[in-house]
Amino acid sequence: MSLSKLIVMGVSGCGKSTLGAAIAAKLGLAFLDGDTLHPAENIVKMEAGQPLNDADRTPWLATVGTRLAAPGGQVIACSALKRSYRDMIRAAAPRAVFVHVHGSRDMLLSRMSSRIGHFMPAALLDSQLSTLEMPAADERAVRVDLALSPAQQCNSAVALLGKYTD
Repeated sequence: MSLSKLIVMGVSGCGKSTLGAAIAAKLGLAFLDGDTLHPAENIVKMEAGQPLNDADRTPWLATVGTRLAAPGGQVIACSALKRSYRDMIRAAAPRAVFVHVHGSRDMLLSRMSSRIGHFMPAALLDSQLSTLEMPAADERAVRVDLALSPAQQCNSAVALLGKYTD
């Protein structure tokens, strides 16, 4: 497989960073957690329990797209909840493929509630779920089930990604 521009997407708590790092290691690509690209004001807002709006996300998504478009292969964990957000990323990196990690609200809430030291409170899960637009059939995307073990998620994602090439 020659894929080199991947976004692991989904709501907070779905395991984007864990899966992204595993896929990157398996494919020999660099990994970046997109949360590290948020402007400081976004982090402050989320820590205060305030959901981000489109205006908050636009500069962040532009940075994610720019980083993904840089030379070399890369996997970035980024929520990319709406099609318009994914379109912003694709504007910079047109061959990007999205790996959507999905699962039940109960499982997501349980995972978020047990995280220590993350700026995103579990109270914002419902706002993320209401914002989420599932990738459409015409988007370069695959789906991975959160109920699988991390190793199974990685193997599933890599197998599904086989239908895309750069």
